[in-house]
Amino acid sequence: MDRLGLIAGGGGLPVEIAEHCRRSGRPIFVVRLKGFAGEDLAGYPGADVGLAELGRCMKALKAADCRAVCLAGNVARPDFASLVPDLRGLAVLPRAVAAARAGDDALLRLLVGEFEREGFRVEGAHEVMADLSLPCGALGRLRPADEATTADALRALDTARAIGRLDIGQAAVVARGLVLAVEAQEGTDAMLARVANLPPHLRGVAGAGVGVLAKAPKPIQETRVDLPTIGVATVEGVARAGLAGIAGETGRLLVLERDAVIARADELGVFILGVDTSAGGPGGA
Repeated sequence: MDRLGLIAGGGGLPVEIAEHCRRSGRPIFVVRLKGFAGEDLAGYPGADVGLAELGRCMKALKAADCRAVCLAGNVARPDFASLVPDLRGLAVLPRAVAAARAGDDALLRLLVGEFEREGFRVEGAHEVMADLSLPCGALGRLRPADEATTADALRALDTARAIGRLDIGQAAVVARGLVLAVEAQEGTDAMLARVANLPPHLRGVAGAGVGVLAKAPKPIQETRVDLPTIGVATVEGVARAGLAGIAGETGRLLVLERDAVIARADELGVFILGVDTSAGGPGGA
């Protein structure tokens, strides 16, 4: 197998990919982005690289004989004025600033293009680790309780796609047909915390949830880099917000720590539903 160059930001996704490679025997080299990558990745062969040190990153990957790269993890939008680029980063920086003005997806496409121009094959996290993505139908023992909840799931997905077309965010919450929240730069956890502070009659309460969180990739986005993700914290945030469940597009939502997510969702009474958008309706419903 080709050695994978994992360009790692924060969060659990890079760790899960690295552990998968170790279990499966795939050689891996981890580029740990300074200020973002977690300590769990320190034990892997790799290098610590600044966010604007593109030349150093490329050189390290080539020296490690990486032919494929995977960009994974959380990286906050930088203050470009505070970056300290190397020569390659300096050459790309004006285009990166212009791309960032067009939205996060434009910036990610620029970065993917730079790696491809250097001869690297860019693999999505779901391609490196096929069982990361959400399957069709219910994940766990719970399903939407009624047609109204299924309708909320589909409307939330439609809303998430609508804000995605404007490159705003990837998530939305709908309860009883009413859009309660959409995600912007604050992220999903902060959005769910806002929902938890809404009056209970607009949502539900723990143990008697109403409404659905949906996450969907932006229609224009580079899916090898930025597919939406859920984990145990997402399930817990949904429960605290008084929602009934989570919906995502089959194969286009990443589920971190799948066994733990299923166990926690079942414990808290939260359903997780994979919607087959090619069929135009909820998967398995």
